[in-house]
Amino acid sequence: MASKTLGRRQMGVTSSHRRSLLRNMATSLFKHERIETTITKAKELRPYAEKIITHAKKGEHFMVRRQIQDKAVYKKLFEILAPRYAERPGGYTRILRLDPRLGDNSKRGLIMLVS
Repeated sequence: MASKTLGRRQMGVTSSHRRSLLRNMATSLFKHERIETTITKAKELRPYAEKIITHAKKGEHFMVRRQIQDKAVYKKLFEILAPRYAERPGGYTRILRLDPRLGDNSKRGLIMLVS
């Protein structure tokens, strides 16, 4: 059966919930530069976050502002992260696998910005 999300992971939520989840996770990733989550969510977050960093590198303020609502994180993207990755053509994030979660044994991962 074909997915309505064109290859994206559905993660058991509606499209609006998934969009909100990715925005919040990306904001946390940029704020703390690393977050711990499930592997599925980390794999879904990676291309989303990397596109936002690419838009910041190009100086596309409108495209970044649509996704990042936190003013401090928005400022950090343009003043710290975009210059840091100015010479890097891509691959701004790394996913490390962690031990399974104790309660439900789900696969956990750590997604972080590379330095």
